[in-house]
Amino acid sequence: MTKHKKTVKKPAQKTAGRNEKLRFLTISKAANAYGERSFDNYAQIRSVAEQIQAGLCAYLDHERKCVFLVPPQGAFLEQNYGSAAFSVSGKGFLPLEPVSFGLGVRVSETGDFLRVVLQCRKEGARIDVQVEHNKTYELDLPLKEKELEVVLEGLYQHILHWFTDRVERYDHGNYGTSDIGFDIMRIDKGT
Repeated sequence: MTKHKKTVKKPAQKTAGRNEKLRFLTISKAANAYGERSFDNYAQIRSVAEQIQAGLCAYLDHERKCVFLVPPQGAFLEQNYGSAAFSVSGKGFLPLEPVSFGLGVRVSETGDFLRVVLQCRKEGARIDVQVEHNKTYELDLPLKEKELEVVLEGLYQHILHWFTDRVERYDHGNYGTSDIGFDIMRIDKGT
């Protein structure tokens, strides 16, 4: 009589458990890579935003602070908002996407501010900065002073054109448009 060996089967649970663990580790690695890239994206864009904000007031040759990093939407005060000035703020898991921020630019001595919204997208070793769905500037990283001055002059012209264009339209009887873009608001010192 031949003896038959019993084959011992491993429990299906243990194999399934290992596979689940491997799948989780694979997702975890992918999430960590995503997190690193999303933080790099945000940090690079924030650095460019801070350089634009700091440079614009000096470019406008104003005696006091006149440009602030503000949220791209909603009410704002005459102050820098830090990380709250960026569209990815408060989203929990930092998304890997283009980032918008606002520049609150003083446009009068009486406390009137204009918000200009910029959207930035990191593309390899450069950042594309789009101003109010109009002009896009391609900036190499690290940002060079010459490139920054081109953006600052562009912002100055963009703001000036917004006012002069509307005055011209009014003077010629064609100022009723449905365009959107800028928020003008008066900021009271008491609030």
